Amino acid sequence: MTVKLSAATLDALPPTIARPAYRRSDLRPGILHFGVGNFHRAHQAVYLDDLFATGADRDWAVVGAGVLPQEAAGRDRLKAQDWLTTVVEQDSGHMSARVTGAMVDFLPPGDTAAIVARLSDPATRIVSLTITEGGYFIDPASGKFDPAHPAIAADARNTAQPKTVFGLIVAGLSRRRQAKIPPFTVMSCDNIPHNGHVTRDGVVELARLIDPELAGWIEKNVAFPNGMVDRITPATTDRERGILKDEFGVEDGWPVFCEPFRQWVLEDRFPTGRPALEQVGVQFVDDVSPFELMKIRILNGGHAVIAYPAGLMDIHFVHEAMQDELVRGFLTKIEREEILPTVPPVPGVVLEEYHQLIQRRFANPKIGDTIRRLCLDGSNRQPKFIVPTIADRLKSRKGIDGLALESALWCRYCAGTTDSGAVTEPNDPNWARLQPAALAAKSDPSAWLGMADIYGDVGRAPEFAAAFAASLQRLWEKGTRETLKAYLAG
Repeated sequence: MTVKLSAATLDALPPTIARPAYRRSDLRPGILHFGVGNFHRAHQAVYLDDLFATGADRDWAVVGAGVLPQEAAGRDRLKAQDWLTTVVEQDSGHMSARVTGAMVDFLPPGDTAAIVARLSDPATRIVSLTITEGGYFIDPASGKFDPAHPAIAADARNTAQPKTVFGLIVAGLSRRRQAKIPPFTVMSCDNIPHNGHVTRDGVVELARLIDPELAGWIEKNVAFPNGMVDRITPATTDRERGILKDEFGVEDGWPVFCEPFRQWVLEDRFPTGRPALEQVGVQFVDDVSPFELMKIRILNGGHAVIAYPAGLMDIHFVHEAMQDELVRGFLTKIEREEILPTVPPVPGVVLEEYHQLIQRRFANPKIGDTIRRLCLDGSNRQPKFIVPTIADRLKSRKGIDGLALESALWCRYCAGTTDSGAVTEPNDPNWARLQPAALAAKSDPSAWLGMADIYGDVGRAPEFAAAFAASLQRLWEKGTRETLKAYLAG
């Protein structure tokens, strides 16, 4: 017998499932969140659920919001179960499930009037974001907000009906300014270096296109704390829905499966208040930069290191890639020799121990994280997770052979076939551009490195270009497995 998740069935859930330890009727919204996906529901929403269970801060519940049409399907699933989510934590010796209730509403994607009204409500004191690395309109080469992007230009022309997250935030702040309501804090929860600064630049620059005085007011009055977030959270498929039903007897249209580990480090800059998240494990610091750089380079960069060789060798799951001695060896060598040396000291952290923790997390056999997910959106991820590390190595005149091979593996992956000849389905918003460049690079590596918006000066560095070309040639001639063997032997 299975129980279909809803507010009415909470008491009928099997005793093995934890449920909200508070009355959801006591919750009042204080946070508007853009990008209600798996990561938000396994991370920020779980911390809030823990906090509400202590009896504290129940006026900080979440209202979801979205801007993309495809977000409507997720909203429909959550609405059918009263905004509840089952979160399943798994590793090799542990599996537990809990229902979280921190979300109390989810505004329809594209309902501009409803979203701006909520943004201008004095009760909304934090606006948080998980809109992925590609959602910030960043020019990859400069790392700065691109005010000329067509979507941003459209919002600047049509302030009454903004279509982007930034346009909506500006509209909400404008209305609050006019009504003399204190501004909300904008809190990015995405894996972007200096994510608060990046978000501030986007909001301010769009506002400047609309009203320079509004832009100045935002610069002076709105807080954009930087933060580092971490929890491996794969996409939900029928596999996860089936496990939840079979193992726990619960039918959830959109459960979240994740690892037990989670981390959140935040700069404590919230002028209009914040929930007391330090009571449930969030670390508040004056400067999040060391933690952020550590995570982005060692974990996110490490994901990229294992993703493309595994993809080319037709490996499906991340834990299976970590069972392959060549992939695991590639990760270990490149982390220790080229990535870790670029990471400055982090308070209270031994970097080698952090690296070992990352390896154990990648090897978790229960998560079901896929190589294809790690390979997704390289055109937005490589400039943030890999290229800056290469640039630092070049500046210090240190070796870059491993990082050059990682970049060549990405290029080879984007050519559209694996080593076995299997077709790689498009896996990047810019696939139509990347695939022709990757195929042309087989005979002319500059066709790939010439993408200046991705590589910038790194693509023009002779030593990197030479190492990249040699690795790419070997990949085409010898295949991924032999190329990794040669790198590890060297």
